[in-house]
This record gives sequence, C-alpha cells and structure tokens, in this order.
Amino acid sequence: MKISNQMLKFLNDQSGASAVEYALILAIVGSGIAAAIFLGGAISGAINEAGTCITNRTAVDCT
Repeated sequence: MKISNQMLKFLNDQSGASAVEYALILAIVGSGIAAAIFLGGAISGAINEAGTCITNRTAVDCT
C-alpha cells in the first residue's frame, strides 16, 4: 500500500512541469531563430529573384 501511495503522489506531482514547459518553449524559439539565421540568405535571394522576374519578365533566370 505504501509503494502505491508514493507512486500516485509522484505521478500527481506537477512542481517541475513549469520548468519543463519553459525549456521546451526556449528550445522551439531558439530553433526558429537559428533556422531564420541559417535560411535568411536563401530566402532573401529567392525573394529578390522573384522581384526581378516580376519587374523584368525577360530576365534570363525567369521561367
């Protein structure tokens, strides 16, 4: 009986839940920032190329 009560108490304990949630949020936000930095040049280049194709339809790379 004592072990099952301790197990139930452990399973219902949520004191560390906030820290885990904050860690997950930090990891997701950090991954987003890292992806934006890593892919920033490629995205910028694609947008610039699209803008060139819109303004100059006879450009070589526009298909």
